[in-house]
Amino acid sequence: MIYLKIEGLKAIGKARPRFNFVTKRTYTPEATKKYEERVRNEFWKKYTLNDCFLEEPLQCKIRVYYKIPKSYTKKKRAECIGKHYMHKPDCDNIAKAILDALNLYAYKDDIQIVKLDVEKFYTEEEDYVEVEIDKL
Repeated sequence: MIYLKIEGLKAIGKARPRFNFVTKRTYTPEATKKYEERVRNEFWKKYTLNDCFLEEPLQCKIRVYYKIPKSYTKKKRAECIGKHYMHKPDCDNIAKAILDALNLYAYKDDIQIVKLDVEKFYTEEEDYVEVEIDKL
């Protein structure tokens, strides 16, 4: 099983590819590139190529935690604890960014992910992301 807890990482969704009319090429926005690079770096801090899955069907759980805004009242902050975060980015875009970042690193291809579970929560701590990948 692969488990990553990436502290201090505010989850973002995978941004749509952009088109440069001068060079006539599409490119991934810089914020998405940096985000995916951070996820990959956290993977490399903990795992090696020998830890990767190659051909098996996999399941993935992604838990995203967003810090409760300081502007919330004490009452509203207390209500948020343990509740789901229902704001952007969308779960599918969060998953796409993380799965693409780990593609060719944690697994051969993200088509191996046959079961996916993504949840967003509020937290009193700093923002963080948990990723769990396991054989099905």
